[in-house]
Amino acid sequence: MPTEIFALLVLAAFVAGFVDSIAGGGGLVTIPTLLLCGIDPLTALGTNKLQALFGSGSASISYAAKGHVDLRKLMPTALLSFAGALVGALAAMVLPTDVLETLLPFLLIAVAVYFAFKPGLSDEDAERRISPALFAGFLVPLIAAYDGLFGPGAGSFFMLAFVTLAGYGVLKATAHTKLLNFASNFGGFVIFAFSGALLWKLGLAMGVAQFVGARIGSGFAMRFGARLIRPLLVVVCLALATKLLLS
Repeated sequence: MPTEIFALLVLAAFVAGFVDSIAGGGGLVTIPTLLLCGIDPLTALGTNKLQALFGSGSASISYAAKGHVDLRKLMPTALLSFAGALVGALAAMVLPTDVLETLLPFLLIAVAVYFAFKPGLSDEDAERRISPALFAGFLVPLIAAYDGLFGPGAGSFFMLAFVTLAGYGVLKATAHTKLLNFASNFGGFVIFAFSGALLWKLGLAMGVAQFVGARIGSGFAMRFGARLIRPLLVVVCLALATKLLLS
């Protein structure tokens, strides 16, 4: 691979890590860039899962270090996210994704509209609307399975679930989303690694850039909270929806 192409992909990973640590949607940056650089779709998805592990892991560590998420307490839920992604990634080998490709842009637009116009969204917790057992045992594996099967927007769906059903404030929801996203990324990565659809050198280099970008982005998120996360989440959802509708 030419040096300038390699450098472009590493830069894209840094930007993706920054954006993803705040509002999700890092794949909106990295996957199109990988494809534009001539990498086949399956290898692009596998390499993206590898480098995304570094970004979501970096953000999880940053949020945990500042007390926004208890990694040990959330670990059982993260394991369910990992398991859900394994199932989804296995299903991706045999199931068509045409229906998801059709519905996803409209789901993302709905998420954007909710976060743009819902009054009272802030970093303060609200009333929980679903039991912790139902949330962890059903919703988390369901969203993670979607991440393994298809992927785009999974972080936004985790965010929506935490805010609307678990009653979390926006910053707390972001912090918890990153750990569950890390677990679902890891589940998808395992399947792609066994299939051999990975560019290891490129994925690791992009991963280092993702790690740094996510570290900086999570710092911005913790500094500005809902004032930054909410509008950026709306922009990311609309950008991803637009890309899917035009592709």
